[in-house]
Amino acid sequence: MGSVRARKETGLLFFDFRYQGKRCREQTILPDTAENRRNMLKVLKRIEAEITLGTFDYATNFPNSSNVVKVIKGESIKILGEGEGGTVPTSPLLKEFAWEWYHENTVRWKRSYREKVEGILNQYLIPQFGDKEVSRINKGEVLKFRSSLAKVTNGSREGLSPDRINHIITPLRMMLADAADRYNFTTSFIGIKTLAVPRTDVDPFSLDEVEKFIAGVRQDYRNYYTVRFFTGLRTGEIDGLKWRYVDFDRREILVRETIVKGVVETTKTTESVRSVAMSSRVSRALEEQFKITGDKSEYVFCDRDGGPLDYSNVTQRVWQPTLERLGLRRRRAYQTRHTTATLWLAAGENPEWIARQMGHTTTKMLFTVYSRFVPNLTRQDGSAFERLIDVKDPVVEGAL
Repeated sequence: MGSVRARKETGLLFFDFRYQGKRCREQTILPDTAENRRNMLKVLKRIEAEITLGTFDYATNFPNSSNVVKVIKGESIKILGEGEGGTVPTSPLLKEFAWEWYHENTVRWKRSYREKVEGILNQYLIPQFGDKEVSRINKGEVLKFRSSLAKVTNGSREGLSPDRINHIITPLRMMLADAADRYNFTTSFIGIKTLAVPRTDVDPFSLDEVEKFIAGVRQDYRNYYTVRFFTGLRTGEIDGLKWRYVDFDRREILVRETIVKGVVETTKTTESVRSVAMSSRVSRALEEQFKITGDKSEYVFCDRDGGPLDYSNVTQRVWQPTLERLGLRRRRAYQTRHTTATLWLAAGENPEWIARQMGHTTTKMLFTVYSRFVPNLTRQDGSAFERLIDVKDPVVEGAL
């Protein structure tokens, strides 16, 4: 009677049975779990039935085992460890499986993400692992590859950032998890965590800086930046904003689309589909803008030909030159979104309302990222507590 056992050195399961009067032990790369044991016992039951009936074919059941030759020669059979020709499920080369996996998943990815994954496959993963079977890519090779990315020259900086490395490794992690499920092996990513990414500090504008920028920017972009600074729209959301999503009667901007590299897509997340309230100032800016582009383009803010604005062009020709000319600290245009959040918090707006306006699912980000810029709201100086306990202090009460 055969059995399924775990090897002490590795904790991996192996078959232990007798064939042609010989003890046969076939190593797998499956960890010792209840589910794996159940599955292997089913296989073992079938093997022993075939041995009894005389229909068992060693080579068919264990095609990669060097024991096949030993069985034919009638030699004794020993347990095979990793690297000694043990049973490893056959699987395709990564360069073959990668594109199969890619095309199966494109239907659920946005165009921008499809392009990103395609670039990662061509530039990093296929050159590194393309000629290896997916089941034979081990943990050490993955860690070595990840470490090498930290040494890749990236412009003037040597070594890719942890965030960029994580983005490169993620498709490999997803791919091997899918392959492991299909070809019955254990993914090499067990125990490999993503690299810690330092939190990017936000750098919002003060209200005085906002007013200075709007007053000093080119006249043809004044409405654009008024809307950016006072609605919290993302770059792709405001550049892709169309007039049909501007509701003057309800004073709302409906965020339904975004534009990335000139291509209209759905919003960043499902939570990003939202209605953003127009303040009087935003409403006036959009009314002025309608006189300029309302009959010219479907886009609220457009180029000379009526097409959507090009983010890089606006940044280089309008945003950065304006900051420099006005003596304002250099920042990314995305800081306009952070500015909106801090101004809403400083004004005392309901945090849940702010979260909905920003497209966040909870208020957590407001208090972990933005609240430190609003001391009157967060009471970080302890003054609120000081006033509370002073009222109960007998000395203070007597003085009153």
